[in-house]
Amino acid sequence: MAVDRDHVLRSAAALLTRKSTATMDEVAKAAGISRATLHRHFAGRDALVRALEALGIAECEAALERARPDDGPASEAVRRLVREIEPAAALLAFLYTENQLFEGEEQNEGWARIDDRIAALFRRGQASGEFRIDLTPAWLTEALYGLLASGAWAITEGRVARKDFTHMIVELLLGGALRREEP
Repeated sequence: MAVDRDHVLRSAAALLTRKSTATMDEVAKAAGISRATLHRHFAGRDALVRALEALGIAECEAALERARPDDGPASEAVRRLVREIEPAAALLAFLYTENQLFEGEEQNEGWARIDDRIAALFRRGQASGEFRIDLTPAWLTEALYGLLASGAWAITEGRVARKDFTHMIVELLLGGALRREEP
């Protein structure tokens, strides 16, 4: 019987986003395969996490394409990006905590491509006068990642409604937390 690698990865992602400390036995059970079969595809947790990283990068790049970051006002492009990336947010939140993915010389160049595209969107918004210029595009990119992860965790824990994901992230990122006086 052939094992659907995508199914195994998505099952692992679904489990690990809820329980980041899940064992390989638990991952195998969630995927409906034996531990031996899982190990034939992924030699260990590190190999599985690296495969999940590749899936996360692919999901982010696809979301960026669908969001059309070069079209229209930059603030609307940010809103589209958050909406498009929401289905992968829990996986990204899990990957966000996997330090080995972001240390040393083995860092996946896919993250750099994604960072560059998102930072370019923030630069475009600064150049057009939409976004503050006292915050660097690199910082705005990191803030977006942090909010995406926090939003995913809050939804997973039941503290926030899924339907509010895009609104909460975009409004906090672009509007800040300070209450503005009405004119």
